[in-house]
Amino acid sequence: MGVCLTKGQKVSLTKDNEGLSKIIVGIGWDINQFDTGGDFDLDSVAFMVGDNGKVTKQEDFIFFGNLKHPSGSVEHLGDNRTGVGEGDDEVIKIELSKIPAEITKIVFAVTIYEAEARHQNFGQVSNAFVRIVDEVKNEEMLRYDLGEDFSIETAAVFGELYKHNGEWKFNAIGSGFQGGLAALCGTYGVEVG
Repeated sequence: MGVCLTKGQKVSLTKDNEGLSKIIVGIGWDINQFDTGGDFDLDSVAFMVGDNGKVTKQEDFIFFGNLKHPSGSVEHLGDNRTGVGEGDDEVIKIELSKIPAEITKIVFAVTIYEAEARHQNFGQVSNAFVRIVDEVKNEEMLRYDLGEDFSIETAAVFGELYKHNGEWKFNAIGSGFQGGLAALCGTYGVEVG
């Protein structure tokens, strides 16, 4: 079992793990037992951003419609449309050595698909978490449980992997957004059609 983080806590992944090369970002959630009149479909996304906090090109946005970065450094393993079951609901694999030099941060977020039309929000989601696993050792390095601080938000930034002084670190963010995926895309410089 890895380190359990609290909101705002930062931890180095590579400082005490020399040779760490491949990690798995597991993201999970459960749906509260409220009848919303429709199925929930949560989607995990990754924004690969530069020093300015924006994507350097549209392919730096990894989601169900763009599962793999051209560099091969980040790969989303696909959409889970129900969130049913134990463990990770969606998984993003990262190969640290392949991350392009201009990418200094990877932001992990989750949105609720068609949240406004379905009258759904993160107040109806429970047990949300993000965890980092050393893929080679198959060991959980850290975990951040999001908590139940949300009500009307339709997207949430779970955390971010960032490079600082040659080290890869993780920051537990836990901040909500209204406006769903479009709001997140605007924040990180992704053009939406």
